[in-house]
Amino acid sequence: MTPELRARVETWIADDVDAAAAAELRTLLDAGAGEELADRFAAPLTFGTAGLRGPLRAGPNGMNRTVVRRTAAGLAAWLHESRPGSIVVVGYDGRHGSYDFAHDSAAIFAAAGFDARVLPRLLPTPVLAFAVRHLGAAAGVMVTASHNPPQDNGYKVYAGDGAQIVPPMDTEIEAAIEAVGPAREIGLSDEYTTLDESIVEAYVTAIAGLIGDGPRDVRIVHTAMHGVGTEVLVRVFAAAGFAPLIEVPQQSAPDPDFPTVSFPNPEEPGALDLALALAREHAADIVIANDPDADRCAVAVPDGGVWRMLRGDEVGVLLADALLRKGIRGTYATTIVSSTMLRALAARHDVGYAETLTGFKWISRAAVDLVFGYEEALGYAVAPNLVRDKDGISAALLVAELAARLKAAGGSLPERLDELAAEYGRYATDQISIRVDDLAVITDTMTRLRAAPPQTLLDEKVTVTDRLPDADVLTLTWTGGRVVVRPSGTEPKLKAYLEVVVADGSLEEATRRMTQLRDEVGARLSS
Repeated sequence: MTPELRARVETWIADDVDAAAAAELRTLLDAGAGEELADRFAAPLTFGTAGLRGPLRAGPNGMNRTVVRRTAAGLAAWLHESRPGSIVVVGYDGRHGSYDFAHDSAAIFAAAGFDARVLPRLLPTPVLAFAVRHLGAAAGVMVTASHNPPQDNGYKVYAGDGAQIVPPMDTEIEAAIEAVGPAREIGLSDEYTTLDESIVEAYVTAIAGLIGDGPRDVRIVHTAMHGVGTEVLVRVFAAAGFAPLIEVPQQSAPDPDFPTVSFPNPEEPGALDLALALAREHAADIVIANDPDADRCAVAVPDGGVWRMLRGDEVGVLLADALLRKGIRGTYATTIVSSTMLRALAARHDVGYAETLTGFKWISRAAVDLVFGYEEALGYAVAPNLVRDKDGISAALLVAELAARLKAAGGSLPERLDELAAEYGRYATDQISIRVDDLAVITDTMTRLRAAPPQTLLDEKVTVTDRLPDADVLTLTWTGGRVVVRPSGTEPKLKAYLEVVVADGSLEEATRRMTQLRDEVGARLSS
């Protein structure tokens, strides 16, 4: 361990606001854990997807009370330049540390002269996004790491329009954080407000009001994945007239250790095993799963006697089609890695269409008249006028409404997808994800692909499009297909998004082409 590193650790320990975190660093220092300390002090956590996200550990490169207090102080200083004394609302989920991070932040905002308000208890991220607009706040903070592993937490920042912050806001806030003095000198005040249940009731009423009269006969199994979604979702569905959902008992209550899943992400293999077993037992019509902060929604259905999880693109298209058939006009938006089928639907219905970089911070700002947005990673905004972010609860409600209407007419979600394929062509999508321990692997792979991109895929000539503005993205297109390769913005993964389009709607041909494409792209990424 270098003398410089030792000195930096000692300085941090002296300024740490959390005695337990300081003791953690002291133990590492006394043990001579130079490699571990070098990692923790290599660099501070930086603003990524609208804020911070990282492992719960002491030191500048982790989520802890000292880092959070400095972040809150920097955010307060940045807000003071444009909205001094305004409302700042703070929410938190059920992860380790979330309560303290949220209330420390509120105390700092209050001390800085803001009207700081904290949600009444641990609640879903969409409630916080709703509260920002509902209360007319200048900013919002949600303490959550969404679907990350249990050892992580995060700090998501919303602007006054209720959408996640975007550049240059993030770099400006980061500069303000760097300018913050000693953490122990940051002012704290208990003059902040803990909101009452009326804010939750306002959200429930608004979301339940998104659907009108109609069939409600649908048997639903739901899992919150050990997160905070159960109670609010149950209230929304009851207010909308649905029978009680069948909850996965092992996963319905918040548990920051997520004991029944390897990763608390509905997309991960095995994450829905308990829900699917319960669905078979109860002869359910549909499974709905939320991630731990309930901003994402996964859907599984019986199809040909076998339960399968619908892809995010399939749910996105079903929701868009349902809204279009209701006559909802405005702009429909998705991302550069999602299915291009939404573009075809928008063109057929003569409504606006927008395509953005990945992430809801971009989708939410796709257009002033945005009425629907989705990304293939199970995120859907079905009422951006209420929640200008992805919302797994409102999306679940609209999926249930659609499933009930189709069931009453003798149909199902898979059958509706087949009808759309017959009308527009079969748009099949898939994804290849490579999780790495060394981020250099991702950089090296992207460099190699740019230097020698595939000349053909599926025996067709490929057109290569390199970087989009400010985005590390490589796009390969050909007649009837597309591959987009990019690093994940939230996890140590390299992702390839695959799409094949079969004009006559043939599922068999789409499956054959996708299998071949997966093999070809997988070989390219691993070679």
